[in-house]
Amino acid sequence: MPEYRTVLKVKDLPEESARVVEVDGKLVAIFHHAGKYFAIDDTCPHMGASLAEGYVEEGIVTCPWHAWRFRLEDGAWADNPRLKIGCYPVRVVGDEIQLAVECTENG
Repeated sequence: MPEYRTVLKVKDLPEESARVVEVDGKLVAIFHHAGKYFAIDDTCPHMGASLAEGYVEEGIVTCPWHAWRFRLEDGAWADNPRLKIGCYPVRVVGDEIQLAVECTENG
């Protein structure tokens, strides 16, 4: 069972926004989209842009530099789903947004 850590307060991540947190030296983008919370690696594998600064539409974040697109649900590259970036389980407990330390897909 994964260990969850509090990374943000709910009030700090309004609907349709994103924030970057650091967990064990890894930058993770936390998104609040369509009433749900998602967490994927923040760094785009193409050229290193912050995905938290990208544009989210219909559950897909578009990299702000070169328009690579990743699904928030599972970290899959929207144009070739066999390629994925890290994706992490997120839960809300009270007023805290918690992220699982282990890298797995949101379920």
